[in-house]
Amino acid sequence: MTISLSDAGKRFNRDWIFRHFNYHFEAGQSYAITGPNGSGKSTLLQVLGGGMMISEGRCQWARATGNLDPEKVYTHVSICAPYLEVVEEMTLKEFLDFHHGFKPFLAGISTEDIIAAMGLEKAINKQIRFYSSGMKQRVKLAQCIFADTAIVLLDEPCTNLDAEGIALYHRLITEYCKNRLVVVSSNDEVEYQFCRERIAITHYK
Repeated sequence: MTISLSDAGKRFNRDWIFRHFNYHFEAGQSYAITGPNGSGKSTLLQVLGGGMMISEGRCQWARATGNLDPEKVYTHVSICAPYLEVVEEMTLKEFLDFHHGFKPFLAGISTEDIIAAMGLEKAINKQIRFYSSGMKQRVKLAQCIFADTAIVLLDEPCTNLDAEGIALYHRLITEYCKNRLVVVSSNDEVEYQFCRERIAITHYK
């Protein structure tokens, strides 16, 4: 899977969030989008995931078999972000089974495997609304990383995680994201220290 942006720009009203952005993202590589709060990192991430249209230029997604229809891109993308909510009235098992109905898990991975990997076995039958903020973040990471998608987008992925949770996050990246296209949006290096390429959004203003 590849994503190519050519002279891409996004604006809201008269304000340009980024402009003249040229970049080629490839499978098996990890990228960090860095910059201060409010600089447009999340906006660029949403463009990469096909959830937001650009205002100028071109954004193209492709597989080995050819270009993807922009309206089908979402089937190849999973995302973890603070602004995305989980269904808090469900138990963890119910939520993961529900999510699995929309996107399959990675080959050979079951709901029970995910719960064990996330260290949430004791909370399997508890409604998510009773989880701590850190536990909820683990759930968000689980539904993103264990989905069988070619593109993994992570927006401030360690939000509310303690040291143990951050270590878990890095283990998941190492074990399950090797051959995928991973993009991390963050201004905290602990979240993107594994990324080989780093893109400062402020360079495209």
